[in-house]
Amino acid sequence: MRFMVFVKANEESEAGIVPDEQLFTEMARYNEELVKAGVMLGGDGLQPSSKGARVQFDGDKRTVFDGPFPETKELVAGYWLWQADSLEEAIEWAKKCPNPMKSQSVLEIRPLFEMEDFGDAISSEAADINERLREQLSNE
Repeated sequence: MRFMVFVKANEESEAGIVPDEQLFTEMARYNEELVKAGVMLGGDGLQPSSKGARVQFDGDKRTVFDGPFPETKELVAGYWLWQADSLEEAIEWAKKCPNPMKSQSVLEIRPLFEMEDFGDAISSEAADINERLREQLSNE
């Protein structure tokens, strides 16, 4: 199973405060452990929402909102993409993570949909396209 692990933003990350050298080193070692175990498929930190934008959809209408965005607790400061056998295994890996912020922080773990999760709702054409794209992306 694949999981998206979100590092939730806080006031520090939204202010652009970057981790210190010690935390960078701890996180590098943790990421190395994840890679060696075959768990980590990808991941990165995100810049504050003040440097981003949102595109809102309403039918055919598109509205762009520049950051920063309110509700810091709803924002994401970073992410990992993991491969694990179960949610329980992903939780165990998350519990080994160094605290990603200087203060209180939260990791949110969410399973990704796989094609088989959609059953008959997805056409064979769409499933084939998706599979080709995943293969292409994994080769890059």
